[in-house]
Amino acid sequence: MSLAVVNSRAQVGLEAPPVTVEVHLSPGLPALNIVGLPEMEVKEAKDRVRSAILNAHFDFPARRITVNLAPADLPKEGGRFDLPMAIGILAASGQIPTGMLAQHEFVGELALSGELRAVRGALSVALAAAREQHALILPLANVDEASLIRRQTLLPAEHLLQVTAHLCGGKPLTAVNGSDRPVDPIVPGGPDLLDVKGQRQAKRALEIAAAGAHSLLLVGPPGTGKSLLAARLSGLLPPMSEPEAIETATLHSLAGLFSPAHWCRRPYRAPHHTASAVALVGGGSHPRPGEISLAHNGVLFLDELPEHDRHVLEVLREPIESGIVRIARAARSVEFPARFQLIAAMNPCPCGYAGDTSGRCRCTPAQVRQYQSKISGPLLDRLDMHVSVPALSRDVLLAGVDADADSSATVRARVLAARERQRERSGRANSALDNREVEQLCVLEDSGRQLLEQAIDRLGMSARAYHRVLKLARTIADLAGRETIATAHLAEAIQYRQLDRRPLP
Repeated sequence: MSLAVVNSRAQVGLEAPPVTVEVHLSPGLPALNIVGLPEMEVKEAKDRVRSAILNAHFDFPARRITVNLAPADLPKEGGRFDLPMAIGILAASGQIPTGMLAQHEFVGELALSGELRAVRGALSVALAAAREQHALILPLANVDEASLIRRQTLLPAEHLLQVTAHLCGGKPLTAVNGSDRPVDPIVPGGPDLLDVKGQRQAKRALEIAAAGAHSLLLVGPPGTGKSLLAARLSGLLPPMSEPEAIETATLHSLAGLFSPAHWCRRPYRAPHHTASAVALVGGGSHPRPGEISLAHNGVLFLDELPEHDRHVLEVLREPIESGIVRIARAARSVEFPARFQLIAAMNPCPCGYAGDTSGRCRCTPAQVRQYQSKISGPLLDRLDMHVSVPALSRDVLLAGVDADADSSATVRARVLAARERQRERSGRANSALDNREVEQLCVLEDSGRQLLEQAIDRLGMSARAYHRVLKLARTIADLAGRETIATAHLAEAIQYRQLDRRPLP
């Protein structure tokens, strides 16, 4: 038989569309041609495939070989098509049977020796193959991530010879079925709130942020614990559901960052302030997820917020609202999920000591205004909470662990209870409520309505800030175990929006 058809998968965003690898042998001068919109990595596969076949002790056909990657209008990139092309050549030349090809899908990069190397995005390939009820033959190095998919038959291999032996009915590959894995989002001995001295108000804000998935801006001089607080937020969040864990793991698999030991833990990403807009959003000729997508279902921490380039910060505005980032290129457009919890930290002035009682600040008012203006009003408006983190006194620094302070485990228990109330009420965290749900679920008492009217007039709140205050008040009431929003809950929520009216402290 001079024609063989092998099933494989490409990678477009989070999707793994099917690719049919058609191999035809015809008379003529020996040559290997690959068609079907292959990128350079795919074109270079001809040398890898030839060496792998010869080193596996098969004959490489001395004929004209045409490999078609269909559909022809879908760009193909990476080394994932090495294995299906090699299998197609061996099948078309009659060296292995074709009877089992239709029930299998193949992905894998070949070394010159015939060994199989890992490919990016194996998790999305396994998910797509499971929907088609096809067994997936893939490199052994990818089996940990691919086995996260339930009811999927995986056939991992380390060498081309193992794959051909399986297809020839010799020694079958050992099947690995997707199985449940324990979801343990807490790292034993990880960061604890007890490590942060003082800062009760900031800790309270962090608890509210975790309970309602609210964004948070921490403002204070250097060394007050802003970064320590941010690093402890992920330990307060509830465990991810299975769909959330799979989606997050798929993004990390696509970026080549998948770790079996941490797949179920909420991600924590802290890019440097020199990161570009593409690094945050994602992109490239073959778009890959950026930091905001890698923080999906987790925490994105931006330290030294004004030091980030302003146009870089502005790219966060749409994803904060929609939870999705769309990357458009001339050849294609892809969409990545980006529902992250934003935590930012900044100093109040260029030197960092504005408002400090020690009098160390020498910044002029103009310098302070210029520094603070690096954060645009629309971005500041999208941050639910603005919290001051003041310098610690000598007594607090020299004191031991505060006996009245709560550990992360204690706070997390309250957060989980509040999240459960939100799940029963609306099926989502309070920060994700739309405007109609806010009006229905965030009903105020008469005294609370009067307080809110005064706050709108004095703080000059936008419509977005108004709804965010109501969501915050709803979260505070949930932490208190109250079905209704009391005036005290609303008053606490309003105090976190004071930066809408005046400069940063």
